[in-house]
Amino acid sequence: MRRNQFVRAAMFVVASLLATACATQTVAPTIAPTPAPTIAAVADPTAVPETSEPAAAPQLLPEVNPLEVTGDIVTAGSSTVFPLAERMAERFQDEGYAGNITIDSIGSGGGYERFCVTGETDIANASRAIKDEEVASCEAIGRTPIEFRVGTDALAVVVNKDNDFVTDVTKEELAAIFSDAATKWSDVRAEWPAEDILRFIPGTDSGTFDYFVEEIFDEDETPHLSAANTQLSEDDNVLVQGVLGSPYAIGYFGYAYYAENADALNILSIESVAPTAENVDNNSYPLARPLFIYSDAKIMQEKPQVAAFINFFLTFVNEEIVDVGYFPASTEALTAAQEAWIAAMAE
Repeated sequence: MRRNQFVRAAMFVVASLLATACATQTVAPTIAPTPAPTIAAVADPTAVPETSEPAAAPQLLPEVNPLEVTGDIVTAGSSTVFPLAERMAERFQDEGYAGNITIDSIGSGGGYERFCVTGETDIANASRAIKDEEVASCEAIGRTPIEFRVGTDALAVVVNKDNDFVTDVTKEELAAIFSDAATKWSDVRAEWPAEDILRFIPGTDSGTFDYFVEEIFDEDETPHLSAANTQLSEDDNVLVQGVLGSPYAIGYFGYAYYAENADALNILSIESVAPTAENVDNNSYPLARPLFIYSDAKIMQEKPQVAAFINFFLTFVNEEIVDVGYFPASTEALTAAQEAWIAAMAE
């Protein structure tokens, strides 16, 4: 589909919504003809879904026929978002898209660098919101990042299946377990084994690492990185294998990687709250976090295939996200993401 076809389609959707809003007061929210929203204008990134049911996404966007989409798409970023992005790309191709979609799992920070510094990618995948300095880097190369909320993750803290002594920890105990405050498990609780804690954590370019440091260490990564017996990797599968290697190992990563290995791993409750759909929904699980993709209006207009894929992603993500191992974003968050797409294409 050509760029002008996307723009006309987006403008038609905007005009239709405005006309309908004048005729009745029981319709979807009116889309104002404003410039593409930047990250500050999108829904609260800390909000968790109101329901765990994968309800159909709002249908504000023009229909995309993958058979008509040509051109390649390049994305990179979060290892947490990777399995969801991969699933959506596979579905896009299964329904007829014949181009190439590159999805590199290099961590949220690495994804922002490729998108905002080197300008190599069309889409950045992220498990944390973009930082002010990253926005400035984008603007320096002529890009204005637009945020699209696509789901919610319950960060999983896991141990080996043979670990029979830890099932629930406080945030304070997590800080000890994953820092230089403890060397052996018995340093955290006297009744735990006097065995070395073997730690497997995401690399420092990972949004998962950033989120954990923010929530557990009040943004100070020094004690986390100073802990003995700590292995870092941007590849969550490497972390999974590390935890599988010893009953005294512990690690953390996105929930989807736990779900894929649930027969060999135990997931811990945090503050006596298990990471279930219900507890993510009611915001009681302490380590629930939003998932995003980012792009730019100019990229979307100059590369219709990018706009088409983002449209497809936002339209069908709720049909795939639970099976991947994550939780749906709220209807409000998905509506905001679709409105951001429309505004970007209407510029």
